[in-house]
Amino acid sequence: MTFARVALLAAAFVAAAVFSPFSSAGSGKVALSVAIDGAIGPASTRQLQEALDVAARRDAEVLILQLDTPGGLVTSMREMIADILASPVPIIGYVAPAGGHAASAGTYILYATHVAAMAPGTNLGAATPVEMGGLPSLPGDDKKKDDKSTGPPAADAMMAKVTNDAVALIRSLAELRGRNGDWGEKAVREAASLSANGALQEHVIDFVARDMTELLQLADGRTVEAAGAKKTLATKGLPVETLEPGWFIRLLSVITDPNVAVILMLVGIYGIVFEFTSPGAVAPGVVGTICLVLGLYALNLLPINYAGLALMLLGIAFLAVEAFNPTVVLGLGGVSAFLLGAAMLLKVEGPGFEMSWAVIGAATALTLGLALLTGSYLWAARRSLPRVGGEAMRGQPAKILDWQGGEGHVLALGERWRARANEPVAPGDSVEVTDVSDLVLTVRRRDAGQNGARQ
Repeated sequence: MTFARVALLAAAFVAAAVFSPFSSAGSGKVALSVAIDGAIGPASTRQLQEALDVAARRDAEVLILQLDTPGGLVTSMREMIADILASPVPIIGYVAPAGGHAASAGTYILYATHVAAMAPGTNLGAATPVEMGGLPSLPGDDKKKDDKSTGPPAADAMMAKVTNDAVALIRSLAELRGRNGDWGEKAVREAASLSANGALQEHVIDFVARDMTELLQLADGRTVEAAGAKKTLATKGLPVETLEPGWFIRLLSVITDPNVAVILMLVGIYGIVFEFTSPGAVAPGVVGTICLVLGLYALNLLPINYAGLALMLLGIAFLAVEAFNPTVVLGLGGVSAFLLGAAMLLKVEGPGFEMSWAVIGAATALTLGLALLTGSYLWAARRSLPRVGGEAMRGQPAKILDWQGGEGHVLALGERWRARANEPVAPGDSVEVTDVSDLVLTVRRRDAGQNGARQ
């Protein structure tokens, strides 16, 4: 019973840490702020969702969404846009600090916010959809992409569909918020970008603010529509409280990097294999299981190609078999399957979510190296003389302790053994073991063996 209570308390603590990473203390009107810094991905989606939950529970006047991002995954971007459009709390999109930007997916998110603002020295745009996932880029590929005549028609048709879909999305957001839809389409089709003042002149944002205080002053008195209800903002002089991401979101931002996810999965597989080959070590099995679960969880959150994942696992299996049964075919097949699977793992790539050739190459080399190292040890063990059992006794020297007729006792490897011989021997003679049967040694004179070898 005591153990059950402790387990329940531990589970409650973990649940509280995971599902309520933001502080919800305090009362009265307040402006909450959450910063999305880096690539847009599953961690960003989770961070915004939890910030919106806190803002709704505390009845915050506004939620300031501070953006500084190069873009990211389309799936995560669309989830964030859906959450913003459904939020009963008005959201102010603010590109900051100076030197920051809201590129690619960040531009769509800024268009979706109820009020859009930028700090001086920031920029937005370059919202052209990235190419579909596939083989990672090699040096010199950028020059090939400049030649629009290259590339299969099917790929061009797919990119045209993706681009048109992105144009429709940014135009719908522009119509909803009363912003410049023509420039939004230009940002998608031509990768156009704007500075803060240029965005203000093009009616892409509502104003330029140097800091949070000025941001709230300029937003004060504006009427917005949040979750179907009109609301006039009263933000002037409001205290600003920053919501920091919890440990789970920080962990999620690390493991959802596809390169980190692949490494975690490999470490997990290696740990479990080592645990099976060396039972009782415990630590490799525990660490391996944790890493494998984290890696698979991260890959589940990413838009992956399951055929690529299957090829990677098949390649690892081939290399494992190669280690225990050395053949050239399995080794080459395992390396090829692993490389192809890792290259095609992601369905769609985005800024911050690309597979790296360096990681793929290093992982492949490590996997192949471990397979070859294991195979060399196994091959050496097969060729070496046996060290245990009856096979190890053959050829060992022994000394006759007592003898009567054709049987007696000998001393071999420091132990007393029953023995028999097909030739006459006497106590004190030196003999060697020729066979073992039911713990009885068959021996012969050593000089007889040598004479037989010389004949």
